[in-house]
Amino acid sequence: MNFCHVLSRNSLILVCLLILLVVVVFIRRYSSAGKRHTLFASEPKREITRIEFSEKDKQVVLTLDAEGWKVNGKHEARKNAVLFMIRILTEMKIKSPVSEEMYEKEIVEKGIEPVKVKVFEKNKMLRSFIVFRTQGNKYGNIMKVRESAKPFIVSIPGYEGDIGTDFKADELYWRPFTIFNLRPSDISAISLENLSDTALSFRITRDRDDFLLSGDGRVLSGWDTTRVRRYVSYFTWVPFEGLAGGMASEEMNSIESQKPAYRLTVVSSDGVETSLKMWQRHIDGTLDNDRLWARKSGIDELLVIRYFDVDPLLKSITYFFPE
Repeated sequence: MNFCHVLSRNSLILVCLLILLVVVVFIRRYSSAGKRHTLFASEPKREITRIEFSEKDKQVVLTLDAEGWKVNGKHEARKNAVLFMIRILTEMKIKSPVSEEMYEKEIVEKGIEPVKVKVFEKNKMLRSFIVFRTQGNKYGNIMKVRESAKPFIVSIPGYEGDIGTDFKADELYWRPFTIFNLRPSDISAISLENLSDTALSFRITRDRDDFLLSGDGRVLSGWDTTRVRRYVSYFTWVPFEGLAGGMASEEMNSIESQKPAYRLTVVSSDGVETSLKMWQRHIDGTLDNDRLWARKSGIDELLVIRYFDVDPLLKSITYFFPE
């Protein structure tokens, strides 16, 4: 009896231990599965070295090499944009879950296309997730770690801005925001048309080591050589503030159907022509006195430029003559 009693007791203990083991394994698996649905931030051992963005048929790859960050392996990357993206990738946390109703209304019904993101440290992938940019919440984004996972609103603690707008598979967005970057020796001709008062328009053309100034189709004399040379030097670096981004095609067409305020054309010494059209900018019916809309040749999106940056270029022909 005693032996049977001991055997029965040991069997019971063994069964209890097996049940406990099954429960622990189940809890760990469940917890791990739940955790995999909520991990967005990257934790590199040293630093992130590669970031991939893909959206529909577009892809952008940011890579870090000995010379710094590159866009698609060939262009210099806009440093402040990359640094902020690294901050997002390492600091972002879940702000709140997204209900099935909200996801259906904001993403599915509106046909929002996701941006797929992959983050690497050398050859090791740290994280992958998808971002849905939307106007339906204060933070402008809904994210998932994978298509079948639960959706969340993700943000940077303490930062009230919309981090979703920075996830772009657009090469232009990641390159420096530069309109012109030409040394005087790189310039063959400059033409500025003032479309509000064409009498103020002018053209500068290179004549060997000097320049010629024309107005109303005629080569002029009596102008100040120093002022012309100074004006040509202003094209060494001219930035723009940003891309119009997300503007409806109807609104873009409405802006471009209007007569521009200025049309600036620059021909480089190797014959490449760059044109820049500029329109007055209205926001909610109010004239923006600090910025203009602009269209640069070769770029599909409208640009936002500051008067502060382009004002030195918007001279009238009278500027070049002694007072």
